Amino acid sequence: MSARGFTLMELMITVAIVGILAGIAYPSYLAQVAKARRNEATSALLAGAQALERYYSTNGRYTTTAAGNTLPSVYPTQVPESGSAYYTIAPSGTPTANTFTLQATRAGAMSGDDCGNFALDETGAMSLKGKPGGSSKTLADCWRR
Repeated sequence: MSARGFTLMELMITVAIVGILAGIAYPSYLAQVAKARRNEATSALLAGAQALERYYSTNGRYTTTAAGNTLPSVYPTQVPESGSAYYTIAPSGTPTANTFTLQATRAGAMSGDDCGNFALDETGAMSLKGKPGGSSKTLADCWRR
């Protein structure tokens, strides 16, 4: 008599192998998703800085008035632009007619990210702010430049 099908032992070995592979693949997947979200935030900061530079070339200042300290709303305010935000983008500090700093602040699923918040100023200087203590991530790791 010939038996067809799998034995319980074969099935348990298969389940164990799939479990081990999933245990290795899932953390790698999460790291890649976080990396993609960080890249999207830095791209939005660069696009925002570019929009502010266009505004400056037209108006001769970054702010909406010569004496004011409000940036025009020509840059994206969150990443992604619709749906649940992973980063919110807003000015950091007080902008002047000749200076600004845009900051992408972690939100939602990225609120515990090791890179902290991203900042970009009018000179193109990139920085990290609010990085958690003990984080070994460097500027180059996070900005991917």
